[in-house]
Amino acid sequence: MSDFTADIIIVGAGLAGMTAAHEAVLRGRRVLLLDQEGPQSLGGQAFWSLGGLFMVDSPEQRRLGIKDSAELAWSDWQGSAQFDRAEDANPRLWAERFVEFAAGDMRDWLHGLGMRWFPVVGWAERGGAQAGGHGNTVPRFHITWGTGTGVVKPFADLMVRHAADGMLRLGFRHRVGDLIVENGAVKGVSGDVLEDSTEPRGRSSSRKVVGAFEHRAEAVIITSGGIGGNHEMVRKHWPARLGKAPSVMVAGVPDYVDGRMHGIAAKAGAGLINEDRMWHYCEGLQNFDPIWPNHGIRILPGPSSMWFDAKGDRMEPPFMPGFDTLGTLARILRAGEHSWFILTQKIIEKEFALSGSEQNPDLTEGGWREVLSARLGKGATPAVEAFKEKGADFIVADDLETLVARMNALTPQAPVALDHIRSQIRARDLQLGNSFCKDAQITAIRGARSYKGDKLIRTAKPHAILDPENGPLIAVRLNVITRKSLGGLHTDIEGRVLTPEGAVLPGLYAAGEASGFGGGGYHGYNALEGTFLGGCLFSGRTAGQNA
Repeated sequence: MSDFTADIIIVGAGLAGMTAAHEAVLRGRRVLLLDQEGPQSLGGQAFWSLGGLFMVDSPEQRRLGIKDSAELAWSDWQGSAQFDRAEDANPRLWAERFVEFAAGDMRDWLHGLGMRWFPVVGWAERGGAQAGGHGNTVPRFHITWGTGTGVVKPFADLMVRHAADGMLRLGFRHRVGDLIVENGAVKGVSGDVLEDSTEPRGRSSSRKVVGAFEHRAEAVIITSGGIGGNHEMVRKHWPARLGKAPSVMVAGVPDYVDGRMHGIAAKAGAGLINEDRMWHYCEGLQNFDPIWPNHGIRILPGPSSMWFDAKGDRMEPPFMPGFDTLGTLARILRAGEHSWFILTQKIIEKEFALSGSEQNPDLTEGGWREVLSARLGKGATPAVEAFKEKGADFIVADDLETLVARMNALTPQAPVALDHIRSQIRARDLQLGNSFCKDAQITAIRGARSYKGDKLIRTAKPHAILDPENGPLIAVRLNVITRKSLGGLHTDIEGRVLTPEGAVLPGLYAAGEASGFGGGGYHGYNALEGTFLGGCLFSGRTAGQNA
């Protein structure tokens, strides 16, 4: 690549990196885009995602009768973020700008690039507490047709076009080891060239070094992602407020999501903030057909499964499926390291979905006909049925006695009592005799079904779990699954990286998860979903427009 003179070097060819590269090229800047993986991994983690985007007051929402506004979304964001640190000034400003973007130019920009969205808007992270607290007041989760692949493809195509035009050079298998700093400013990068690898996307690739490189430019943008694949680092920064980090977690991201660039940037003088803020899910499954090491898949549950902790106690509101991720995680860890869903075949058919592009072929590769067949046909989706049949965490039985016995065989270190489980389910079932009740979860289910999107494809009609007509019974052991870093490199509103003292580190920018999706953590303590891909797009665009 000695024949290519770059104005900007970008480290990380994921969604944020590609977005930054595109915006920089539009300004006439020549870009060198480096990544330690091969060309088959262009797009990074975003490729594996469900493709959900947080958008506000969209045509999709309005068609479903959802009344949304930037004011309401910003109220939800502040209640969820709970900004309370001096270093939250820049993250808060990033959050405010992002909500304006999500309610303004975002959809038209992405639509112009070719993206389209599933017409039923998802209602993720519902909160379940007070109006001023955590959660989305209304559905805002817009699933892109093509899922994560549909989000990645327009930008991957642009990379090919910009490379053909001579404005972009792609440097795969280039692992950055140092930032070049001269007179207090970042002037370039150096590192190792790794041997070519033909391993499919997501699988572990060779780390054999076959050469070295050094490249210089006016600016460097770090878009290398977070730490979710590095469980040692996750445990190092695990916050005490969530309880003790589990001894066993499944990985929601490939092992190249290793957090290496955080330390490399810090060595060069960059400041890191909010490293103890992170986003991990409670509903992780061991993948029976793994792609990366310790590969986990997350259940995207509807609101009807009964949720029990490791001791067999039904968890109290708002710790219900789909309501408060981190609150529920802390609640689970007070009792053990895993939890249980208990549900019926009727619930799994209507409510279970799995996160990830590869688990949703109807949305990833198909159209309306495939979606209707998979979501409204007999049985759960093929992916869910496969996990029910082959997954190590699923138990199916015709009666509660057998179900609980098999649960205890799966987790003998934490047995649950049959009579205790039965009494809690029976008490819940007795609440169904009237249109009103005191059970908060049943009230929430009925509230969800007042939204036509949930009633159509996401929420089962309330029914008695112990009635054999609704069976068989299903228990699912749920593992903690690592996913996102909510903190990272501290940046100002232009994407410039700041030092630990808050001064600009000349020549260095950051975007995407490496920067906590903007500013060093624009989510604060809690995410509202759809804001990870959205944050990569927004922060990548900002860095590319300013570097």
